Amino acid sequence: MTMSGVLGLSVPTVRYYESRNLITSERTSGNKRVFRRYTLRRLAIIAAGQRVGLTLAEIAQALAELPSDKAPTQDDWHQLSTHWALLVARRIRQLEKLQGSLDDCIGCGCLSLKKCHLFNPQDEAASEGPGSRWVRRSFDDGDEDGEDTCG
Repeated sequence: MTMSGVLGLSVPTVRYYESRNLITSERTSGNKRVFRRYTLRRLAIIAAGQRVGLTLAEIAQALAELPSDKAPTQDDWHQLSTHWALLVARRIRQLEKLQGSLDDCIGCGCLSLKKCHLFNPQDEAASEGPGSRWVRRSFDDGDEDGEDTCG
């Protein structure tokens, strides 16, 4: 059985992960990819990271800290998962903040509500196109002071 069959991943997905340097393979004389057993662990880590909502860039950053030529140890996983737990906690706070502002903020990008914290008197956001980017930007800027973004 192939690796993709064992893991439930498609061949293009495995190739994509390899192209992003998340996993590595060796080639046989017939140009067939051969994966080391520890690659299964790396694929499991990728899947775990995706399940908690991490981007592939965040997962790649974590994998770069792990040994590339052997399976990660329990200590390796503990260190990685501790960092991921902080990222997940931050995202939960962001989502809770957004949830609390849904009643007050229409989030459509027009930013025309007079009571909106993101009020846009000179229509500065019009050049950025549709969508509520200022709400997302407040999360990206680390605005986690507990105040609602809108309202």
